[in-house]
Amino acid sequence: MVASLLKMIRAHVGDRKSTVYEDIPHYNKKTRKKKRPRLMAVVNDACTGCEACIPFCPVDCIDHEPPADYTGAVIPPVRIRWHECIGCQICARVCEGMAWDAIDMISIDQFEADFGIRVGDQLHPPGEVPQEAVSAATSG
Repeated sequence: MVASLLKMIRAHVGDRKSTVYEDIPHYNKKTRKKKRPRLMAVVNDACTGCEACIPFCPVDCIDHEPPADYTGAVIPPVRIRWHECIGCQICARVCEGMAWDAIDMISIDQFEADFGIRVGDQLHPPGEVPQEAVSAATSG
């Protein structure tokens, strides 16, 4: 009796493993910008630095402000590396869902006008050495 009950439970759990997360998209962190985005994520003053948005970014373009650039609160706010952002809005939705609403999505034309930055499809800003090249040069 116990053996047949355990067999049924294992079968049920085995069935659930293949279907529980089937509908949830799995993002590859190796995704890269392929074209000029229509929207750009901009962090506003409401950011607490909680990092809730960081693990959800499919291109891994969110990190903290470097301490040298920020002298405010104990936990610096996050920053979005605009040259890597694909405008997917996931970070803004996560932040909004957590009740902070510290990431605004603005049109790329407005972003370029407000910040004086031309956004293209490049992975790094013009004149900046990619971080991968810096780490390869120092380790090799």
